[in-house]
Amino acid sequence: MTFAPVLHAEWIKIRTLRSLVWALLAVLLATAAFSALAGLDDSGDSGDSGGEVFDPLFSAFFGVSFGQIAAITFGAQAVSAEFQGGALRVSLAAVPDRVRWFLAKAVAIGGPALVVGLVTGGVSLAVGKAALGTRADGLSWGEGLRGVVGCGVYLTLMALLAAGLAAILRSGVATLSILIPFLLIVSFVIGGASGTVADFVPDKAGQVVLHETGDGTLGPWSGLAVTAAWAAAALTAGAWSLRRRDA
Repeated sequence: MTFAPVLHAEWIKIRTLRSLVWALLAVLLATAAFSALAGLDDSGDSGDSGGEVFDPLFSAFFGVSFGQIAAITFGAQAVSAEFQGGALRVSLAAVPDRVRWFLAKAVAIGGPALVVGLVTGGVSLAVGKAALGTRADGLSWGEGLRGVVGCGVYLTLMALLAAGLAAILRSGVATLSILIPFLLIVSFVIGGASGTVADFVPDKAGQVVLHETGDGTLGPWSGLAVTAAWAAAALTAGAWSLRRRDA
């Protein structure tokens, strides 16, 4: 079977599984809602709050920190569903080339994640700027565009990272049990450590693109490149695991 019909089959799975559709919708809703809440909070506007300078761009995209949970849930569920009820054996019976099948699965996950991520970025920017009011006057058109594109790419990469890890662990629960505590605890603890190895953690590196200015080692696009490297490594390991282990 050539790649196109394999991709079409995987896309049918994505759009017909209700849990996956809801996960994509949750990406948009969670990001926009928390971005609005962050914009309404003016407690950190003065530059002397904890020594941190107010960043209107990151405030507009603050909800991405929560929307990414839905993104990794989408990626993990899309792959882990194949390991339930013998679904993977049926898929591989139709597509014996396991690498081709997994590539189609990754594209079927990344495509809708990117579209939803870009829409989420646009909505988040609009909602965030409306909530910020005059505090967002300093944001340029170019910074806003960078934030929207960066938001879409970042959420897509996090979904693919989860997909690769789910292929290794063969469990959505195990994948989320690792990634969610990591994003909510580990990254929060090292969040203030810049100029160190902490800058290369996948979520911290990728979210540099959502800041107006960065004080770490990485820039906006080099940070996304680091996150892309993490996602590529997870997908490569997932493909290797799929080839070496029984369905």
